[in-house]
Amino acid sequence: MNGLRVGAVTYLNARPLWFCLSEVAPDIQIIVDLPSRLANGLAEGRLDIALIPSIEYFRRPGYTIVSDACVSCDGPVRSVMFYSRVPVDRIRTLALDEGSRTSAALARILLAERFGLYPELKTLPIGSSLEDSDADAAMLIGDRGMRPVEGNFEFIWDLGNEWSQWAGLPFVFAMWIARPHVALGNADELLAAARDQGTKRLAEIARLESPNVGLPEAECLSYLRDNLAFRLGQREREGLEAFHGLAGRHGLVVDSG
Repeated sequence: MNGLRVGAVTYLNARPLWFCLSEVAPDIQIIVDLPSRLANGLAEGRLDIALIPSIEYFRRPGYTIVSDACVSCDGPVRSVMFYSRVPVDRIRTLALDEGSRTSAALARILLAERFGLYPELKTLPIGSSLEDSDADAAMLIGDRGMRPVEGNFEFIWDLGNEWSQWAGLPFVFAMWIARPHVALGNADELLAAARDQGTKRLAEIARLESPNVGLPEAECLSYLRDNLAFRLGQREREGLEAFHGLAGRHGLVVDSG
């Protein structure tokens, strides 16, 4: 991986995947940003490998899954939250977190499949709060998705749990993806090793990141340990394929077949 430009996600949920990456691969360049911006950087050739929203893998047929390290959940995820000010059948406008692509697609799929809803979409910029949007419903992800939100809501969904209960499968939010024509070498082994070491240091990560996230250390640790999974196993792949099929059905990916 010497000299490779690797994009890593800013959010707490991704930290175990790259917390030890510079130790196992000291010669790489690590660029940290939001998932949506990393996806742009990979597409534009400014990155060689990036931890990007899983839906981007389906949108670009030339991409390669580099590693079995991923960010997934099988039940409540706690950091991908959907807030509605109106009953579900009255949702006409939906504000989507600027940092999101996979979670944005997930929200749209669940509304369409379960309720036949196709709301008008709006953007909720980074740095904005739900109070800044007049949309009927809004979705928040990542660190700001974990923080308490004030307001009067008809209902609140944890989208990881909604998917798990509805589809009966885990949901994969992000994966290590390489753009075409990149000499990967032993990148798969190094990314897996970084994951394996990082998941042994969750308490340390929680302690260091707690001030940045704005939540107690114990809550950060519980989130990393109890809500997330970091290995792309068979059931995760099945969940990924189910998501792919639904995203294709609703025109959210380019059909490469």
